[in-house]
Amino acid sequence: MTSNRTATRGVLYVHSAPSALCPHVEWAVGGVLGVSVNLEWIPQPAQSGTYRAELSWTGAVGAAAAITSALRGWNHLRFEITEEPSSGTEGSRYSYTPELGVFHAVTGVHGDILIPEDRLKASVVKAALGDTTLMLEIDKLLGKPWDDELETFRHAGDGAPVRWLHQVV
Repeated sequence: MTSNRTATRGVLYVHSAPSALCPHVEWAVGGVLGVSVNLEWIPQPAQSGTYRAELSWTGAVGAAAAITSALRGWNHLRFEITEEPSSGTEGSRYSYTPELGVFHAVTGVHGDILIPEDRLKASVVKAALGDTTLMLEIDKLLGKPWDDELETFRHAGDGAPVRWLHQVV
């Protein structure tokens, strides 16, 4: 990552990973951030045999997307990552589960999900055609299916330590 790029920060929440996958997660995240990553893995009570970890990071704008790309598709891994808005860019939120794949939302300065006009219009049209309900479509736009699936894992990790990782950008 070059020093002329805008810096931002965010948090990676690995909600569940089997022990064999934990070092690979560290390696992939470290490869994106350009620094060594050593997470404090603790047992995930919501799913026997898995571990959870959190990492607060500082890096270049777009790092959350790059980390998501590096981790997506890994079976038995559940994670979320946020990237704060920075000068000239909105923030991002990514959620991943093996069953649902990746959810991405653009977030504003207060953490609200910003839904693009064309996606909202498409949802209204689908509902008007009777293919679905408007409420179901709005839930999808807001990531509710991912929230529903990850909620158990989030609460099981309440009180877990957060490790801060900073990179000079």
